[in-house]
Amino acid sequence: MRTRRSVRPVRALSGLLLAAAVALTGCGAGGDSGDAPSAMKDTAAAPGEADGAQADAKEGADAAASGARPGAASGAGSAPKLPVDHVIRTATLTVQVKDVPKALDTARTATENAGGYIGDETTTRDVDSAEQTRVVLRVPVEKYDAVLTALQGTGRLLERTAKAQDVGDQVVDVDSRVASQRASVARVRALMDRATKLTDVVALEGELSRREADLEALLARQASLKDRTSMATVTLTLSETPVTKAAEDDDPGFLDALAGGWHALVTTLRWVAVAIGAVLPFAVPALVIWLVWRRLLRARRATRTAGPAGDRPGPE
Repeated sequence: MRTRRSVRPVRALSGLLLAAAVALTGCGAGGDSGDAPSAMKDTAAAPGEADGAQADAKEGADAAASGARPGAASGAGSAPKLPVDHVIRTATLTVQVKDVPKALDTARTATENAGGYIGDETTTRDVDSAEQTRVVLRVPVEKYDAVLTALQGTGRLLERTAKAQDVGDQVVDVDSRVASQRASVARVRALMDRATKLTDVVALEGELSRREADLEALLARQASLKDRTSMATVTLTLSETPVTKAAEDDDPGFLDALAGGWHALVTTLRWVAVAIGAVLPFAVPALVIWLVWRRLLRARRATRTAGPAGDRPGPE
């Protein structure tokens, strides 16, 4: 009896241990079955991660080649650095000099030393044989003020006008449109490479020609803005018209008044002579007609007077 009682607890304990082992085995199997889909997902995602790793490696190499940190390219693309100065500078100078060719050589030397060049040039002479030259100079904006100072020193400054026009918004707009148009042209070329039908190729060629023409127009405008903002334009007028003492004196004297009166009298007589000369061709025929009419009038009066006297009877 005692032996049977001692065997039952041992069997019960063995059953509990077996149930616990089965439960633990089931949990381990459940954990393995739950981890299997994750491994499959990791395996499926491995190519994408490999491509991403290759892209990151390429981006890092490009960044290292350009001297920037990896990942900085996206930030640079979203916020590009703009040039400091997008201003079109123009100036107009009128300088009176004693010798126009010498002053022109001085202006040419100052412009070439500053890295600029001579544009249009026009030379004329007035009625007094005084020479006048108008020349257009293109100089870098960095040397703009220095060149203006040098040009003013060639003679007596009569007039100076300077203008500055900010075209920063136009430059940014044109640069953005050029980038977009280039990407558009690249997309059309990629479509042409994949096109197989003749009709598609012809249509894509026409579209490519149109977009390339638009791109060339934008590039021309971009180049024009770059030239106008990097090179200032100076229009210089050199004149050697002499300045007399009478012209510099603001208060006229007795001799000036006498000369003015004589000039006015000569001018009046000249106009009177011109008026007489203009009327004379009409005055001669008018005088002849008046004389003929007066003679006819006298003859008629004489006839009327003689008629009544001849009809009167004499004395018996």
